[in-house]
Amino acid sequence: MHKQMENDLEQIAANLFEQETEPPGHFPDREKIIWMIRELRGMLFSGFFGGCPEGGQNLFFAAEKLRKIKDELSRQLYAALTFRAGAASEQEIRRETQQICQAFLSRLPDIQRQLKMDVQAIFEGDPAAQSKEEVILSYPGLFAIFVYRVAHELYCKKVPLIPRIMTEYAHSRTGIDIHAGAQIGAYFSIDHGTGIVIGETTEIGNHVKLYQGVTLGALSTRKGQQLSRVKRHPTVRDHVTIYSNASVLGGNTVIGENSIIGGSAFVTEPVPANTKVMAQNGELTVQRKDQGELWYWEI
Repeated sequence: MHKQMENDLEQIAANLFEQETEPPGHFPDREKIIWMIRELRGMLFSGFFGGCPEGGQNLFFAAEKLRKIKDELSRQLYAALTFRAGAASEQEIRRETQQICQAFLSRLPDIQRQLKMDVQAIFEGDPAAQSKEEVILSYPGLFAIFVYRVAHELYCKKVPLIPRIMTEYAHSRTGIDIHAGAQIGAYFSIDHGTGIVIGETTEIGNHVKLYQGVTLGALSTRKGQQLSRVKRHPTVRDHVTIYSNASVLGGNTVIGENSIIGGSAFVTEPVPANTKVMAQNGELTVQRKDQGELWYWEI
């Protein structure tokens, strides 16, 4: 009986290997990438998550942390670029790895400045927040934004796999799904956050605030890979607020500056600047702030 079970297991294993069409090769290590996220969080929010002591004044300590991050980032970049390489030589891959690693690390002060503005936006927009320190230590929205801003830098450098691993890790922890390819401006605020989806080609301006359940998505993805790199997600201009469970869909959908999209609204058409859109009794009520106009779209 035991021998028969062993034979069965060997046969199952053989059947599984027969279905492999290509050897898997070498990929970036997900656990090492998560380690880098944690280390970068400590560096960018100095003194909060095991980063630099004494408010970041210990330069030797900070430099040592950065060296460890650089070494691991180089290894993971090399694995990712090897996966993408095609006909590139090992020398070319190593050269590109070094260039991307250096460019990414040089961007860290700018990412830190962006995150400070995001912290300010979240704190100012949430009367329940007692301090900016509370926002940094406990708000899942800020964590998702932090991971996005790090991953976006690598995405812009055409690094495969790693940016998506990063943002999906944040997604699994927070319920907030921000694609690394999205373009998001300064003073970005997420309140509550659970269930938010921001698609790859979304463009978001400055001083934008999203509430839980908001989707900035595509109208249809039935064409699959034919839509790759096509603008299929909306554009949201400056000083826009989108309330809970609203869906704004489509690459041609532009939400004008200073507009408000009410909760549960379903928007697939451009919205002019200074406009309020509300879902009421099966209709969208659209009102221009500056002209007092009022009209309806059927949902």
